[in-house]
Amino acid sequence: MTFDENEPEDVRERRFADERARRRARRNSTPIDLRGAHIGVAVVIGALLLLAWFGELLALGVVGGIFLLWFAIALTWVHADGGRGRHAFQRAYGATFGWGDGL
Repeated sequence: MTFDENEPEDVRERRFADERARRRARRNSTPIDLRGAHIGVAVVIGALLLLAWFGELLALGVVGGIFLLWFAIALTWVHADGGRGRHAFQRAYGATFGWGDGL
C-alpha cells in the first residue's frame, strides 16, 4: 500500500480497503500446506509425553498451556481477520505449529 499525501482521504481509504479485500481473497483461496504443522505438533506431543513420563507435571502444564494459549490467540486473530470454520482452524493450526517445516 503506497501513500500519496496529495490524494484525498476518502479515495485513499477506498483504495486501501480494496487492496485489503484483494489480499484477503487471495489468502483465503490459496491452499494451506500443513505438513510442517503436522511435524510441529508431533514434536510438541513428543515433548509433552516425555515431560509426563519423567513426572515433570509443572513443566508439562507450562509447555502445554503456552501452546494452547498460542493456538487460541492465533484462532482469535484469524477469526478477527474474517476467517471462519475449517479454513480458520487450519490457518491457526499452521500459525501455531508451522515452525515444524524448519526441522
